[in-house]
Amino acid sequence: MKKILMLHGINHNMFGKRDPLQYGTVTLEQINERLHELAKELGVEVECFQTNHEGEMCERIHQAYADGVDAVIINAGAWTHYSYGLRDALAILTVPIIEIHMSNIHAREAFRHHSVFAEIAKGQICGFGVDSYLLGLRAAVSAIE
Repeated sequence: MKKILMLHGINHNMFGKRDPLQYGTVTLEQINERLHELAKELGVEVECFQTNHEGEMCERIHQAYADGVDAVIINAGAWTHYSYGLRDALAILTVPIIEIHMSNIHAREAFRHHSVFAEIAKGQICGFGVDSYLLGLRAAVSAIE
């Protein structure tokens, strides 16, 4: 069974409480439940990981390399716009990387328009709320088939 790693970045543990106009009221736990349901339908395994610590996220990416995951989906939150450390860790991977965002980062503040991951990602999905995650999972499965 193909294994896909879902990486949730900084502040995502606060989904459901944080800025409901941008992110809605869905919680991270609810997002993960929906991902697991879809993964079952698609015949893949998804593992979800969230941290507010950049070094911990780098370590999990390194572990993904060692584990031989088949694809990575990442919503790195604010790290998307400036974390060259995470970018370099992701660049070690030889599998498809799908970048996702709940909000449309291109329609928000100017600093959010740039992604340091864009050059190494297979693609980017943004602006569809929780559906960005589900579309990201479908894209990851398609990319590894």
